[in-house]
Amino acid sequence: MKKLLRPQRAEWLALGASLLFVLLFNLPFWQRMLTIVGPVDGHGIKMLGMSFVLVTAFFNLFLLLLLWPRIGRPLLTVLFVTTAAISYFMSQYGVLIDMNMVRNAMQTDGAEVRDLITLKMVLTVLLLGGLPSWWLWKAPLSFRPALREVGSRVLALLITAGVLFGVAMAGYQDFASLFRNNRELRFALAPSNYLQATSSYFKRVNTKEPPLQQIGLDAKRAAAAAGAKPKVLVLVVGETARADHFSLNGYARPTNPELAKVPGLLNYPDVWSCGTETAISVPCMFSSLPRDQFDAEQARHRENLLDVLKHSGLDVSWLDNNSGCKEVCNRVSTQLLFGAKDPKYCNSEECFDEILLDALDGKLKGLQQDAVIVLHQKGSHGPAYYKRYPQQFAVFQPECRTSELQKCSQQEIINGFDNTIRYTDYFLAQVIKRLQADPAVAGSMVYLSDHGESLGENNMYLHATPYIVAPDAQKHIPMVAWFSPQWLAAANMQPACLQQASRQRYSQDNLFHSVLGLMDVKTALYQPPLDMYATCRHG
Repeated sequence: MKKLLRPQRAEWLALGASLLFVLLFNLPFWQRMLTIVGPVDGHGIKMLGMSFVLVTAFFNLFLLLLLWPRIGRPLLTVLFVTTAAISYFMSQYGVLIDMNMVRNAMQTDGAEVRDLITLKMVLTVLLLGGLPSWWLWKAPLSFRPALREVGSRVLALLITAGVLFGVAMAGYQDFASLFRNNRELRFALAPSNYLQATSSYFKRVNTKEPPLQQIGLDAKRAAAAAGAKPKVLVLVVGETARADHFSLNGYARPTNPELAKVPGLLNYPDVWSCGTETAISVPCMFSSLPRDQFDAEQARHRENLLDVLKHSGLDVSWLDNNSGCKEVCNRVSTQLLFGAKDPKYCNSEECFDEILLDALDGKLKGLQQDAVIVLHQKGSHGPAYYKRYPQQFAVFQPECRTSELQKCSQQEIINGFDNTIRYTDYFLAQVIKRLQADPAVAGSMVYLSDHGESLGENNMYLHATPYIVAPDAQKHIPMVAWFSPQWLAAANMQPACLQQASRQRYSQDNLFHSVLGLMDVKTALYQPPLDMYATCRHG
């Protein structure tokens, strides 16, 4: 113990901390490296060895600049604890850390945070982050007189930079190919991944707020025919549902027994999301811009589909049982239900999605004009899938009844997830029944999920993987639609044509233009080729 607690020079502390980060905090990074450079033959061992030296030198260079009297210990302690938590999440759920993941974390509500904080996480942070921090504060640090300390530090920096440059040049061809073809590696290397991502996030959100960019001010609708029933489109924004777990799309399990019985239901088996997390997908699906032009920060200052619908004179409202609308609904009527205390649907933490049905009933009652009502589900949000549905929907057993997914088998996780899909099936069927039962309106419903979810494939869980490397499970989303006979007749939409068109490939880019077309909104923003229903309307 005395040897361990003898005075430490900053250069040796920086090297020791660098090795600690490389060896203990970055197991997910090395697992990915092993997969990429494997098999572990002569070339593989060479690449792993050079990568080890390269990353260690990189961290050492960073820490040499950090470890100064008074500030070194507090900053390194924060790094130990934070990196331990990040390492835990990367290891447990196979996630990568980029700016969008940071945005997602910043916009996560309290209930979702509680689901993620587990005993194993706390113990991991205490062991991996707490023990090094304890040692750091117990071990005395030895600093030279100011000028000598600066000189020694500069020398250490030059030596480290030389090693970094030498290894990079020696393996330049291999490293260039490695990082060019596997860009996700930089999102797996902690603490550089979350430090860079957090810096980028705050740099964007702290820039001067630009004025709101209005769009669709020319939006107009023809006057409704005398005596015509109000047209009501219920747009259901799902959460974390996978297309390949809908039995409507061929999944072997009966996850859609209610929807399968709905006459005239349109199922879209080939639809793709704009992002892999709510904070991107929801603003993107309501944007007039396609995914390749969309920017989440710019979207905060630009009107969207709901604004254009409102400009046209429609009654527009947003009912939310998730964690908010990600600023999409800022300028329309909004009802946040996830914090309600209704004992019929809610417990001390959250509410089941059925609370949205009662709110929908309230909106439909006495409706006098055409309207678009958005229902934002809690859906299949993980990792605590078992909290998303009432017990009578726990059809697939045994289910995973903890947010610590590592304690469950993959099949138990899938069972819990499939139960959420079964509950969503019931929820959507109930929306349709309410519209069918209301004689005062001509109703329709469109449902699509915001993104998908990984359930353990390739040791990946949850979502928010950078889009470029995300698996199809996080991007291939379910979508269904239903139109009442009154709606079909009023819009002169042909059911056979709609069924045929539903088999084409679509994405969330189509939503903006499809809703404008469905609601007869005329604006220069409207692009008929992106309207999923344009070719099936006649007259």
